[in-house]
Amino acid sequence: MNPSIYIAKSLDGYIADKNGNVEWLNEIPNPENSDLGFVEFMNKIDAVVMGRNTFEKVQSFGMWPYHKPVFVISSSLSQLSEEYTDKAMILNLKPLDLIEKLNKDSMKHLYIDGGALIQSFLREDLIDELIITSIPVLLGDGIPLFGKLSNPLKFSHQNTEILLDSLVQSHYIRQR
Repeated sequence: MNPSIYIAKSLDGYIADKNGNVEWLNEIPNPENSDLGFVEFMNKIDAVVMGRNTFEKVQSFGMWPYHKPVFVISSSLSQLSEEYTDKAMILNLKPLDLIEKLNKDSMKHLYIDGGALIQSFLREDLIDELIITSIPVLLGDGIPLFGKLSNPLKFSHQNTEILLDSLVQSHYIRQR
């Protein structure tokens, strides 16, 4: 299966502020323009799966950062603008159905991105790997990384690194 999360969060657990903005992610000086392990992570995955809100946020960046197939999970978005039709595909599937479909298409290692989508995959216990970078800021409110679960999910710590002298990146694998 292999769905993975690679994401940054504030110290208080938010992935975006209360207005959905993520500019605070760029406030840490990065003089060497480090990718913080993102390129290595992307080299291991077969496809990116993101929610509609995340897709809209990525569109606002002005450049397309992905070189892998991208699937936008949405029940409200019916088509992509012409400039994205060759970059992404809309699917309206539940997490398990999505995994089964993509696995049949030889896409096993999936990068799951977006708050609501991540939470839906976690509620169904479909995440195998978490790579979470903590940014030293308290937002006080916003879009939380984690939501309510019906049962605890246990993960095994793999390693933790300090990046740019201020970010803490931790890697976890699901214990099954």
